[in-house]
Amino acid sequence: MPSIFKALASITVWVLFIFGFLALLAAFIRIIGAGTGVSEPPELGLMTAYFGYGVSSLFLSVVTMKLRKMLE
Repeated sequence: MPSIFKALASITVWVLFIFGFLALLAAFIRIIGAGTGVSEPPELGLMTAYFGYGVSSLFLSVVTMKLRKMLE
């Protein structure tokens, strides 16, 4: 396989990992902020979306890394 595919897979893994981490971090910050009274409680649908996107993005980054390992 050409090395461009491995480079694109590595970039995809990092983008998915960073977006997933930031989504989970934002969800926890909103929950902690609402618990301490800094902000109003977030809607359940919004929190489900944050956690769902974060977990699925982290899962897809692992799957993409496994595919990248198979390219070698």
